[in-house]
Amino acid sequence: MRTTLRAGITAIGASILLAATGCAANGPESGAENGDSASSYRIAFVPGISSDPFFVAMEIAAKEEAEKLGFELVYQGSSSDYSPQTQLPFVEGALTEGVDALIMAPTDGDALQASVQKAAASDVPVVTVDTTVSDQSELVSHVTGDNEDGGRKAAETMAELIGGEGKVFVVSGAPTITTDTLRVDGFVDEIEQNYPKIEVVGVEYAYSQPAEATTKVSAALLNHPDLKGVFAAEGNSGVGSVAALRNADATGEVALIGYDAYSNQVEELEQGIYSALIAQDPAQEARLAIQFAIAAIEGRTDDIEKEVVIPNVVMTQENLEKTRSYQYDER
Repeated sequence: MRTTLRAGITAIGASILLAATGCAANGPESGAENGDSASSYRIAFVPGISSDPFFVAMEIAAKEEAEKLGFELVYQGSSSDYSPQTQLPFVEGALTEGVDALIMAPTDGDALQASVQKAAASDVPVVTVDTTVSDQSELVSHVTGDNEDGGRKAAETMAELIGGEGKVFVVSGAPTITTDTLRVDGFVDEIEQNYPKIEVVGVEYAYSQPAEATTKVSAALLNHPDLKGVFAAEGNSGVGSVAALRNADATGEVALIGYDAYSNQVEELEQGIYSALIAQDPAQEARLAIQFAIAAIEGRTDDIEKEVVIPNVVMTQENLEKTRSYQYDER
């Protein structure tokens, strides 16, 4: 079953989101809370890159769930690079050492497919979170943010910011990352369908390297002196975009919409460097992934949703008082 939740940027939309995700969090109760013990469970959680604030927020929520439910959590991933080459050793290591369930955020939908097949062959349930693999048939569940809708929300917000006309540029992570692809597709499609006076002058990929994003955005500013907006479709692209705008003395003049709500991004939103942020809910994604993994271990298939898509929230200076709670936990 596919659960799709949608929310706007109003207080009412935010309230709906909190209510919906709260209900989901309380839905699939683990055996540990029903009188059984989950203390013998060993669950591996492999993020895309452990140092990214998005995955830090996931780690904090996952550890809280582990402490509450009493299972052993193995949360490990590369801290330096977002790539299948650095992620695969952690995934394969977890399967070799033996775990009861595997939760992961695949850095490449194709490259991590064999690991899902290997786990399934060993009766190890797999839940993907944030990103996913190309063939999801052997997954227990996939939990993610609504990335296509996030891209559309970014396009709608961009159109409002630039008066419905002008040139805009998109910089993202990688074309092999499912979340990035959906965000870019949503943004471009929304512009093409509803804003004929806005021209997307380029879509480039920085492969999660801020310096590369700086280079791409700087080139776009040079080639298009009349550029009105930049959509940075993931956090590291946002970092690089900020640097490029600062170097060109264009902060506040060129609208910048970022993805995610790192603490530094929210600060830069307050300063007017970002015009808007598309915030996700990584903590809720982690909690639901864990609950579904435990339900799979215990054979409680009725408590598992095959796909959960959590809505995004648009953060602006104007609504920051109402949306600040979506800033990622980076303790």
